[in-house]
Amino acid sequence: MPGPLSNLMVLDLTRVLAGPWCTQTLADLGADVIKVERPAVGDDTRHWGPPWIPDGSGRPTRDSAYFSSANRNKKSIAVDISTPEGRALIRELASTADILVENYKVGNLSRYGLGYEDMRNLNPGLIYCSVTGYGQGGPYANLPAYDFIVQGAGGLMSINGEADNKPGGGPMKVSIAVTDVLSGLNATIGILAAVHSRHLTGQGQHIDIALLDVIVNFGANQLASYFITGEVPERYGNEHPNLTPYQTFPTADGHIIIGCGNDDQYRRLCTVLGHPELASDDRFLTMADRNTNRTALQVVLQDLLGTKTTADWVDVLVNAGIPCGPINNYRQVFEHPQVVHRQMRVDMHHPAGGMIGTVRSPIRFSDTPVEYRMGPPLRGQHTEEILSSVLGKAPRTIDALRDAGIVETCTPG
Repeated sequence: MPGPLSNLMVLDLTRVLAGPWCTQTLADLGADVIKVERPAVGDDTRHWGPPWIPDGSGRPTRDSAYFSSANRNKKSIAVDISTPEGRALIRELASTADILVENYKVGNLSRYGLGYEDMRNLNPGLIYCSVTGYGQGGPYANLPAYDFIVQGAGGLMSINGEADNKPGGGPMKVSIAVTDVLSGLNATIGILAAVHSRHLTGQGQHIDIALLDVIVNFGANQLASYFITGEVPERYGNEHPNLTPYQTFPTADGHIIIGCGNDDQYRRLCTVLGHPELASDDRFLTMADRNTNRTALQVVLQDLLGTKTTADWVDVLVNAGIPCGPINNYRQVFEHPQVVHRQMRVDMHHPAGGMIGTVRSPIRFSDTPVEYRMGPPLRGQHTEEILSSVLGKAPRTIDALRDAGIVETCTPG
């Protein structure tokens, strides 16, 4: 069966990560996504290498591996929207689209006559999603923002990293661009809700996604405590502010994560470690006691867990029903039996001739499975196809647009 969104056409005016993550998710779910790129340049992340995607002979192409992470299942059209003719093509595409996603600076597309009000007049049913750093209004609305900047401004870095009084202490960003990815997912949720609303009203609407809003919302569980106590959350590194033991511990050959979320799990841990008396120690009886006396308990557990390898401890603790696990690098992740079973790596043909690995969508359907139809496109790979089949342009018209530099075409291989 076709994907659940196979009846929807998406006009993708995004670049870098947050917007492309949203539109790739829609594409994975079956939507027909047309990615609009700048001639000669394309999406910024095409140039974020090395490493570069190899062609059929193993030689590096002009596209980065980074670009491939958020642009599969899309078609690329290269259009210069700074020209009147280019803008006219975008308006034609928008008039037939269900969804438009953009992440330009606030007001930039409106200056081109491509803003929400312009498009709503053209296509009242259009769902128009804007993804920006700080939202469509307010004192920061016109400022540019990257994930790193917003992780700092939104508080995430203030609680991520080791405490100041420990070696290496200080604020630390999350290595994955978590603000961008979460913004892409929230944009997807908003779009799907708007599609449902359109079934009821027949009208599209404007969705305003701000990276700052998203990362502040992401901190909700920490902020709940702050709202009640007025105490600013601190950095705990690999520990948990409300659970002990819930952290990493050194082993004989590496590290292990142990997460005791309740008193019963803690008592079982003490038994497995051969020290049941720790379960009846007044300092560690309840979770609240353990949180108060966490340093004393951590010293004892570190000494005990350092006597065996990570694999040995994982086997023992798993059998005892105690949540635990190793800290895998990405090579080990894709050797993990469950990751292998779930087939989380998907190899796809690249239009330059080689193969490229991508990560499987975590969304699993019983009847309309995600299809991996197309590898990440070359810049302008589908320009002629889209102009011809979607807009009905004649070959001579397409040639004229290309010769004038308004569009760019590309032949794979």
